[in-house]
Amino acid sequence: MSATTENPAGATAVRPFTVPVTPEAEIEALRARVAATRWPDQELVADHSQGVQLATITELARYWATDYDWRRCEAKLAALPHFMTEIDGLDIHFIHVRSEHENALPVIITHGWPGSVIELLAIIDPLTNPTAHGASAADAFDVVIPSMPGYGYSGKPRETGWGPDRIARAWTELMRRLGYTRYVAQGGDWGRPGVKVAVLGGSGGDRVVTDDPGTADRCPAGLGPRPACGGGL
Repeated sequence: MSATTENPAGATAVRPFTVPVTPEAEIEALRARVAATRWPDQELVADHSQGVQLATITELARYWATDYDWRRCEAKLAALPHFMTEIDGLDIHFIHVRSEHENALPVIITHGWPGSVIELLAIIDPLTNPTAHGASAADAFDVVIPSMPGYGYSGKPRETGWGPDRIARAWTELMRRLGYTRYVAQGGDWGRPGVKVAVLGGSGGDRVVTDDPGTADRCPAGLGPRPACGGGL
């Protein structure tokens, strides 16, 4: 397990965060709103030139209203270590899972729009516990997955200006608070611009950032061979 430190004091403290249990009444109210959707007339064509086909969207709505198990998702979230820290006046929520393997490479991964950390849950164990997935201990990562400002459990900005550059600076500060001075970064969709800003205009030091840990020639020099960098996340 790679060594990190977390700042326990003051406004910059990293605080444990417990995923709140959604009241059943809220879930039922959401299901009722989905079920009460007023649908348009059926499309006049057999392809998607007039948009999503009515049969497709009504089946999707039926799934969300009757089949989707939020409690199962909620339990998956709650089983992970969550934290909160205030950066630039805003509470930032993040998942932080350290690998049990020595010299694990820290990676910060940013979700897309309009997504959340949920879309990244499936990659946490393969990255932190690669030996259980057919890879070697040398492929291990310490994983940090923050919720972008205004998303998930992060605070909602009360001012404009939280674009990719500001988010990238916040992520740099987050990794600094966790004690990581050398790390890689990955972002998809809206998460990708923030990573590019960090690559092109981030602060200096020994920090190592890449916009795609799946690109072998961007694996940081001096960190030794990292087979995990040979394939995309």
